[in-house]
Amino acid sequence: MLRIAVPNKGSLSEPAVDLLREAGYRQRRDPRELVLPDPDNDAEFFFLRPRDVAVYVGQGTVDVGITGRDLLIDSGSSATEHLPLGFARSTFRFASAAGRLHDVLEVAGLRVATSYPVLVERYLVERGVAASAIVRLDGAVESAIRLGVADVIADVVETGSTLRAAGLEVFGDPILRSEAVLVRRADADAPAGLDVLTRRIQGVITAHEYVLMDYDVPISAVDRAVRITPGLESPTVSPLHDKQWCAVRAMVPRAQTNRVMDELYEAGARAIIVTSIHACRL
Repeated sequence: MLRIAVPNKGSLSEPAVDLLREAGYRQRRDPRELVLPDPDNDAEFFFLRPRDVAVYVGQGTVDVGITGRDLLIDSGSSATEHLPLGFARSTFRFASAAGRLHDVLEVAGLRVATSYPVLVERYLVERGVAASAIVRLDGAVESAIRLGVADVIADVVETGSTLRAAGLEVFGDPILRSEAVLVRRADADAPAGLDVLTRRIQGVITAHEYVLMDYDVPISAVDRAVRITPGLESPTVSPLHDKQWCAVRAMVPRAQTNRVMDELYEAGARAIIVTSIHACRL
């Protein structure tokens, strides 16, 4: 039986549950449930604090789990990233008083406040930078400089508006670009059932990223049309009752849907229909 750890709360929890449900796994209806068996899929789910998922996986208590890349690195566990999941994306940056610092090398000898001390220390060590102290805080990191406990902060940055309101600005390259990931133990063989879980999740992710596009096109414009919609391997082209026309079906990146429809129409395609994909195997 495959033991799977799922974030119990926070920004990772709901998308992770939705992903697993779309992949055909049973998911809890009562948030108080901490253990959920799924005998139909030979799996068992454990709902844990997001920060603890990588620790349990690394210790072998559970086989795989969903957590953030940032939390995985900061855990210092022997778990390793198996599959990126494409949600809960974030960027970690250094920030200091506006105009004071411009490069990570200038962090040497300064105090750095962060909620991710292992991640930040690892980043600095890899670049030969020795901070005077890494100050761990659980929240409101942007206040650390004003309150005198740090000279620099390292935190998640989205728009930067919160930092600017605190009189701070980012500097240097991003420390990390994070997202939700599926993790497994690094020093053990792949557990039974992981290949099925991986294929199912990849199918759901692909279904979210692509749509199915059907259209009719004159025979004379088929070559131009299929260049616009090459599909993943090759589009399906079928004859119609009117021998001067063909029907074409292809997978198209969801984000490009309207641009592709415009180009197809200009190429002579008509009856262009877009359908969402629930799941797939590639």
